[in-house]
Amino acid sequence: MTQSDFGVHLMGVLALELAGGSVPAAAALPQAQAGHLAELLARDLGKLVPGAMALELSFAAAHFDPAEVLRPGWPLHRRLDELRRRAPGHQQGPRVIAFGADNHGQVPLPLVADPSLHGGHMRVLPFLLSGAAETVQALEESFEEVLLDRGMAAADTALLAQQAFGAQVEHARYLTLHDLAAIMAMQYQNQGLQLLWPVIETALLAPDDEEWLDQAPEPLLRYAQGGVQIALLDPAAWQQRHAGTLPTDVEQLQRAYEYFQARQRQIAAVLEAHGIPVTFAYCPDHQQARATLAS
Repeated sequence: MTQSDFGVHLMGVLALELAGGSVPAAAALPQAQAGHLAELLARDLGKLVPGAMALELSFAAAHFDPAEVLRPGWPLHRRLDELRRRAPGHQQGPRVIAFGADNHGQVPLPLVADPSLHGGHMRVLPFLLSGAAETVQALEESFEEVLLDRGMAAADTALLAQQAFGAQVEHARYLTLHDLAAIMAMQYQNQGLQLLWPVIETALLAPDDEEWLDQAPEPLLRYAQGGVQIALLDPAAWQQRHAGTLPTDVEQLQRAYEYFQARQRQIAAVLEAHGIPVTFAYCPDHQQARATLAS
């Protein structure tokens, strides 16, 4: 089977759920450990989904925040495919390929995680399963059905990940990117950010579409052409937009506006974590804010 026969992919992650406050000591594994962990992944996935061994496995033995994986165009998995294509052994059939730290212990690009996104309870390690179109399509539904329900990593796989990364791992499981997106949607709902998720989902799955968040008391924003514009309302325009729902006490009103500004910053930070660029558009008249963002 030639390299051109491996042009269709299934994208997934090994998700490590960490004990509270645990931070992995290693950002990426040296090549020997990376290769060993990749072999265990291939074995686990083959047991979970019969037929998976016919696919080529490419694995990044470096951990990331889920938002770094769930970005428009799937840049980490796309880069993993580029590395896979350059790896030796193209004519040897399906390979198991691992990418980790270099000989000096340094983590090469693009496997360097964003340090500002450390500290979450879940870290994810991307993997790519590549094969002929008919093989991938035949297995895709099985992966979507099996991994979310019973895709726990084997005990020796979880133990190796825990020891190699120097982390307290409570659970290690395999997820497709759709599974990961569903988990993130639930987490955002628990954090009161459920109205933002349709914007992120559109950027991920339908990047050429348009999506609005226009539901008070949330900030007004529009996704289009790969980026988000947020309406920047001054105090007067903000009061007009939320007339009838605001406190009358001056100090309480000031605190409410400061909370609104903080909410804008929070939403902008979440979008940027997902690789969605954000700009602010000054809107002095709240009635014209939608028109300003749409222009």
